[in-house]
Amino acid sequence: MLCATVLLVGLLAGCATLPALDGRVASSYIAASADTRLGKAIVPMLAEHANLSGVAALADGRDAFAARATLAAAADRSLDVQYYIWHGDTTGKLLFDSLRAAAARGVRVRLLLDDNNTGGLDGTLAALDADPNIEVRLFNPFPQRVSRMLGYAGDFSRLNRRMHNKSFTADNQATIIGGRNVGDEYFDAAGDVLFADLDVLAVGPVVDAVSRDFDRYWNSRSAYPVQLLLPVASATTVASAREEASRNAQSEAAQAYVAAIRDSPFMAQLTERRLPMEWTRASLLSDDPAKVLGDVSEKSKVAFQLTAAMGTPARRIDLVSPYFVPGKEWSGRFAAMARRGVEVLVLTNSLEATDVAAVHAGYAKWRKPMLEGGVTLYELKREGTVQQVARAKVHGAEVHSAGLGGSVGGHAVGSSSSSLHAKTFAVDGERLFIGSFNFDPRSADLNTEMGFVIDSPAMAQRMGAALRKQVPARAYQVVLDKEGTLHWIEQTPTGAERHDTEPGTGFWRRAAVGFLSLLPIDWLL
Repeated sequence: MLCATVLLVGLLAGCATLPALDGRVASSYIAASADTRLGKAIVPMLAEHANLSGVAALADGRDAFAARATLAAAADRSLDVQYYIWHGDTTGKLLFDSLRAAAARGVRVRLLLDDNNTGGLDGTLAALDADPNIEVRLFNPFPQRVSRMLGYAGDFSRLNRRMHNKSFTADNQATIIGGRNVGDEYFDAAGDVLFADLDVLAVGPVVDAVSRDFDRYWNSRSAYPVQLLLPVASATTVASAREEASRNAQSEAAQAYVAAIRDSPFMAQLTERRLPMEWTRASLLSDDPAKVLGDVSEKSKVAFQLTAAMGTPARRIDLVSPYFVPGKEWSGRFAAMARRGVEVLVLTNSLEATDVAAVHAGYAKWRKPMLEGGVTLYELKREGTVQQVARAKVHGAEVHSAGLGGSVGGHAVGSSSSSLHAKTFAVDGERLFIGSFNFDPRSADLNTEMGFVIDSPAMAQRMGAALRKQVPARAYQVVLDKEGTLHWIEQTPTGAERHDTEPGTGFWRRAAVGFLSLLPIDWLL
């Protein structure tokens, strides 16, 4: 009887329907102006670099938070903000408060969040939306808000597709895109596991493309105003949300975090307009939001656009992907590239470092074919510092040689484990991609993604050089012996050490991954 009741509740939850969008009002980005504070700072730079965009990589988590907070504080007219995950933790609450503060100055704020990870935030989002200058929309939402994951029972095909995009745009003058979501683990504020990640701060023509793309998602068939899904926030709820924000801002953790950012060299560069930028051509690649409805052509997908934009590697390809599931097609392509003399280097998470073991199962089965073809394969160790691993992606000029537990960017590091989350690759030392796209079937076929293709030999070559110099000390190199057996080579202070099973893992974890690798689930990963 109990099982039947649970099943009935699940089926009823799955049958809930989304409200009509008839009353939703479309809106568009506000054009950039030279009269805003950001305009006064950026327009003169654009005049000196006609038709080029300025880009600066944000490899350090605290720098990435500081850049977002600074843009929010400097905005005079608009903030357009789009994310897959936004946690209600210390940094998440601080950034929510930065949106409230901007709205209080008269800035129009549009916040678009994928609904897959908004559990526990309904009250906060309703309170934000109650502000006359803030509008919140949920992308591809769950109709039921309590036990809403039961919605998968009746609408799996739609709800399994998510908006994975991440962008933060101020006054249509400056934007931040990349791999980071909003949460302590992405901004070097968590305790146990931090994500080694990568964003790009950009100004110039490419910002217009991001703003137009935001409008495309904001006005799409899958973007629902929260007032259609949530109860309207009462005055008491709004007041409670503001009090909670104030308590968070005054907490010891928030105060220490903000102080570390305020005293960082990056913050001084940013506020004093001394941040070094690469002036080059950059283009935005983005999926059509209709992808989550299964209503797009193959040629419109970012996976197809990437192949065309990056071209066919002639000399080398350097690829960093935390969730790397190449499948038969791409493992074969990488092996074929290596056989014809292209240097192929891949960095992904080891089993001990990954936060999604099922994805590792989808990846592990393709290691041998790639290694047999000559691909160089590294798997990030769990221990290490996020700042050092992340800087090994692009900032060749900023690679630090300090040992573990040293100081990077003005703050102590070394106490937390790291997991790779950056998504980037470079071709022939000439151009690189930085964005939200993972090299897996989910990014290719299910989720929407976005990112920049940057024509910068300097950045691409720094990335390749830093990978080859820094990664061997912070990752296991996976090798294949003559008998076809996998080994993991770890560089230690006393020399190379060989592991004959996946390092840092126990029997049951390896067994579980082995079992998952037998299941036909790659298309979900």
